[in-house]
Amino acid sequence: MRHNRIKCLALALLLCLSGCGGGGGETEGQSTVHAASGSEKTESTKTHYQIPEFADSAFHADKAVGDDKAQIDLSAVASGYVAVSAKADSRLKFQVIKGEDTYTYNVANDGTPSIFPVQCGDGVYTFRVMVNTTETNYAVMYTTDQEVKLTDEFQPFLRPSDYVSYSKDSECVKKAGELAEEAEDAVAFVAAVFEYICDSVTYDREKASTVQNNKSYLPDPDETLRTGKGICFDYAALAASMLRSQGIPTKMVFGNVSPDNLYHAWNMFYTEETGWVTVDYEVKSGDWNRLDLTFSANGADGTFIGDGTNYADVYYY
Repeated sequence: MRHNRIKCLALALLLCLSGCGGGGGETEGQSTVHAASGSEKTESTKTHYQIPEFADSAFHADKAVGDDKAQIDLSAVASGYVAVSAKADSRLKFQVIKGEDTYTYNVANDGTPSIFPVQCGDGVYTFRVMVNTTETNYAVMYTTDQEVKLTDEFQPFLRPSDYVSYSKDSECVKKAGELAEEAEDAVAFVAAVFEYICDSVTYDREKASTVQNNKSYLPDPDETLRTGKGICFDYAALAASMLRSQGIPTKMVFGNVSPDNLYHAWNMFYTEETGWVTVDYEVKSGDWNRLDLTFSANGADGTFIGDGTNYADVYYY
């Protein structure tokens, strides 16, 4: 299997706090990305990345199952997502369960729809709306089982959701489109997004200290783009939004990073082409590859990213 390198040269010092509170120092970092290429091509023979049709997601009330308090739309599970809408006087949660894997999400209690990935592959899922009863206790409000057969394994990671929130009209999608139009291929596009985010977004340590214990926080990729600041969740959501919107399957991953056991968010993307490298680890052809823009944009050295073995994936979104 061929490996090609794209080197990220970082000058800033990474300061790591607990629970995804790590961020860049005050020294400004510089990242350079070189896309792997063969012989030089003339303008007349230069190829361009073929941008696929935008893959969207939506709640379809007319196709939902449930009752007057909770509705679950299962009509698009083959496309990798489930949608839910519920109303209650108390807090609500939504669970996506398959085998030993359980994902638990907060949902609005005013009927505002939420969209979540069906990320555990093919098989029987349980989808469950839960209502708060006392303190941290929840009772089942509505539940249903569904056999899921994905169109392909990439579907859950090609569309917007509550965790990776964007639309055709999002500013980050427009910028991604501009970068994609200039890219020679998928690898060059991913490299362009990597460079753009590294150059445009810095770690927001103040925000990290305020949202660290806020389990309801969800990122707004356009806000991250507009302010030029964010925490690891923001970096990962922005990268996923930009890449997914232009047809690159991209996971947002939560997990732990050694040696300091940081709870952290990063990305993995998929390409059939020869891949690229951030810092010191290879990006492989025909496989999922790790992309950590928080560390790269803020000057982490290879000890934090390395060959990926110090990353322990826990959740995929």
